[in-house]
Amino acid sequence: MKIIMLGAPGAGKGTQAKKIAQEFGIPHISTGDIFRENIKNNTQLGIKAKEYIDQGLLVPDELVMDLIIDRFKANDCKDGYVLDGFPRTIYQAEALDKKLKNKNESIDHVINIEVSDELIVRRMSGRRACLNCGRTYHIKTLKPKVEDICDYCNTKLVLRDDDKPETVKKRLQVYHEQTQPLIDYYNQKGLLRSMDGTKDIEVLYKEIMDFLKD
Repeated sequence: MKIIMLGAPGAGKGTQAKKIAQEFGIPHISTGDIFRENIKNNTQLGIKAKEYIDQGLLVPDELVMDLIIDRFKANDCKDGYVLDGFPRTIYQAEALDKKLKNKNESIDHVINIEVSDELIVRRMSGRRACLNCGRTYHIKTLKPKVEDICDYCNTKLVLRDDDKPETVKKRLQVYHEQTQPLIDYYNQKGLLRSMDGTKDIEVLYKEIMDFLKD
């Protein structure tokens, strides 16, 4: 099963994508995780990507496409995958469709998680991240056992630059301008299902699974 998760930064699509991937035994492919791994390892791609991410801008299509297509070649993708944070633009969506069509494959479902901008700014500014192991927490909804310390590796948690309110607002503006058209694109293909992202995580997950297994 090949699934795309849409939604603004902080809408909760990553959380749902991980749960869906685990349920179906397929990989959760997050461009954000791939970028962060490259930034952490100071690769050439990571350095380029960081310049855009720190400004709240989208990483250019060409960089993203190279990463994603290479990821599809891995063994764990043979039964499908859940894409989180990709595609972000019509160009990427069309390029993805073309690549899949060449292999007689296609996307099965597109799930759009809907949350207001105001709630997203509140959610993301409360995030705290461990730059060592990549785990994330929230000062209200997912607190670590010890304040500002990662439960798993005892590293000090930080507010990432891309989670700061001013950056989040910029990211949302970019999202509405460049990614919103994807909702229309996949809706016209009959693949889109929009879900209320303000619901409890488990309630939303059940609704998504009911849809996917229907």
